[in-house]
Amino acid sequence: MTRCAAALILVALGTAGASTALRAADLEAGRAKAELCTGCHGENGVSGMEYTPSLAGQPDLFIQWQLIFFRSGTRQNASMRPFVDDLSNEDIRNLGAYYASLPPMTNRKPDDDPDLSRKGAQAAAGRRCASCHTDNYAGIKATARLAGQREEYLIKALNEFKSGQRSGGAMAAMADVAYPLSEEEIYALAHYLAHL
Repeated sequence: MTRCAAALILVALGTAGASTALRAADLEAGRAKAELCTGCHGENGVSGMEYTPSLAGQPDLFIQWQLIFFRSGTRQNASMRPFVDDLSNEDIRNLGAYYASLPPMTNRKPDDDPDLSRKGAQAAAGRRCASCHTDNYAGIKATARLAGQREEYLIKALNEFKSGQRSGGAMAAMADVAYPLSEEEIYALAHYLAHL
């Protein structure tokens, strides 16, 4: 093969690779699209609405996958349906990047029940929660951030995993973890995680 032919092949491969490469997410487009989400998920992704999760600081891929699950109908939520039906893949990529770029939510209230938090920490250790959600429960890749999340939302989510009502990513792992939890353990876990 001549040098010229080799150079042409490399140029062709480079051009083909560039055309199939994913474009970087557009944070400004994500912020603009997220304006539709503020009614429930709050300004800057920090929810003030009961049973509605805060999205600020969630891992990019976690947000993307949840939106895909909602859009496909794998995960059902009547409130989300009108917002996800028309989302393009680019919208989803931009929203994931935008929410991941925001400072994580934190529980601004002091822990009013440290004994319950201790029980929650024991339940988390016994259920290997940190093996997926990381040692500080900040989440990673497609795994949710739990630290600082709304307490009543965490209770709701754990009960939905326990009952099999919630589907979507990590369903098998979460069902395995949540099914044996007692009601007391669910409340303790949620309290502990919300106050991290």
